[in-house]
Amino acid sequence: MEVLSIISQKGGVGKTTLATCLAVEALNEGKRVAVIDLDPQATATFWSDVRPDDDPAVLSIQPVRLPSVLKASEQAGTDLVIIDSAAVSKDIAYAAAEAADFALVPFKAAVFDINSVAQTVRIIKQVGAPFALVCTFVPPQGNETIEAQEIINDLGSDFCPVLIGNRKAFFRAQAKGCAVQEQGFDPDGKATEEIKNLYKYTCIHLNKYKKDAGDERKLA
Repeated sequence: MEVLSIISQKGGVGKTTLATCLAVEALNEGKRVAVIDLDPQATATFWSDVRPDDDPAVLSIQPVRLPSVLKASEQAGTDLVIIDSAAVSKDIAYAAAEAADFALVPFKAAVFDINSVAQTVRIIKQVGAPFALVCTFVPPQGNETIEAQEIINDLGSDFCPVLIGNRKAFFRAQAKGCAVQEQGFDPDGKATEEIKNLYKYTCIHLNKYKKDAGDERKLA
């Protein structure tokens, strides 16, 4: 079983959108998937409540239950667990990072968000989990993304080459408990292409880091 955590100390950067879209993409690839919702706002759980399908399973839990739920998920034959963390809470971010084979840190290319990214990066580096930063809500024009990449490089962090645009399809799908790649939204559009590319990127890094991350946690 592989564990992907979506972590950010800033709200409104697309954590749940990425978590749910990536979960649906994994389902489309034939994987057994579970989403663990650690956010007290339970946005992923609400998404599941209005979703027309039963998959993926979404579990809203307290961080203290995370180890036992992960163990149960593995015993149930789950292939991929995606953890949707909470904004602001350092304890939840720490728990999500500690459990991760790989983590994605979504952020907007704005100064305020970059400051929040630095806080998140410090937490993940304390745990030692491998991670990359992914820029979301990218505008069609402007230099914000280039400037953000330069700042991220200064933080000594990997910058995901897949950019997630500011697209209405994400909002429409999320409100209906769906993902952009599903019928009725944007199955052949740019939003779906971005999610598919991000999923491929994530799979490469999960496979690359899973063993090393597990060994480090055992040594700790």
